[in-house]
Amino acid sequence: MNAKIDEAAADWLARRFAGFSPEQEIEFRGWLRADARHAAAFQELEATWKLLDGVRETAPIGAEPDPDALMPQRPVRKTIWLPRLVAAAAAVVALACVQAWRSARPALQFSDEVATAVGDFQRLALPDGSVVRLNTNSRVRVRYTEGERRVQLVRGEAHFIVAKNPLRPFVVEAGTVAVRAVGTAFNVRLRADDVEVLVTEGKVHVADPSLGESLIVPRSPASPPLLVAGERAIVPISVAAGGVRPRAEANVVEPPEIERALAWQERRIEFVSAPLAEIVAEFNRHNRRAITIADPVLAARRFGGSFRADEPETFVRILQTRFGLEVEQAGDATILRTGPAAQVP
Repeated sequence: MNAKIDEAAADWLARRFAGFSPEQEIEFRGWLRADARHAAAFQELEATWKLLDGVRETAPIGAEPDPDALMPQRPVRKTIWLPRLVAAAAAVVALACVQAWRSARPALQFSDEVATAVGDFQRLALPDGSVVRLNTNSRVRVRYTEGERRVQLVRGEAHFIVAKNPLRPFVVEAGTVAVRAVGTAFNVRLRADDVEVLVTEGKVHVADPSLGESLIVPRSPASPPLLVAGERAIVPISVAAGGVRPRAEANVVEPPEIERALAWQERRIEFVSAPLAEIVAEFNRHNRRAITIADPVLAARRFGGSFRADEPETFVRILQTRFGLEVEQAGDATILRTGPAAQVP
């Protein structure tokens, strides 16, 4: 767990037991919801406090943190006599105990498998404070052992916020690509021919899982072959002739493009001058009713905009009314054709 988060949790614990004002309660709830690691750190510290002090326990450690459940009525016995200074000192003692327990406790054993259906989205809070967000039609297998935290992306796309633990690296395996991080945030998309890795915080090592060799071209002979925040790489899955793994370039991604790439977390699809075939493929990832393009020339025409991923009808209606495309509903498919009054966007 992050040291700054631990310290903030200790401060909130002391302030809560010293007595919250209504404004502080609102601020505290906001802090809990801002990051899943906040609630996990507070819950762990609170449990240690109660073990030391004999106060009634609440939610068990390891359960997904519920910010509302972490707001019990303030204990009358403490708020009557416990000054803020004493509460702060007690919170520091609890924090020291938590940190000592973390370093001495045996490795956490944990496994799980989670999948989303077409059009669904799921957030998975892991016991160490890491968070996985799964996009539509995705599946992950999670396995924590003594030496590492490993997640296999079986299909689809997921975004990972990794709790820092240098002694137990966090590895995401997708096809024939392994992405290794210590404490960072990154997005991984597994496609038929390649794996796309986008780093939004920190840095990751992208390697062949069997050989351990980096699959990223280094920026210079002296620089490590890593992907850092604001960079993306598209790594081929296949092996070239002679058993040689092709390496991928690390490309800088501007903030607006990062926002578009992660728009799926808000159930949105965003494009700027993209081929219609690419936009349609993205809509089809999120919806059971497929859109097909009858005209190859139309498939290459470029469009843009921001749309709800689960509302392809809105996009189709714009194509029909604004750009003059013909739309045909046939069974479970929506067919697009170039109409006589079609306009080039």
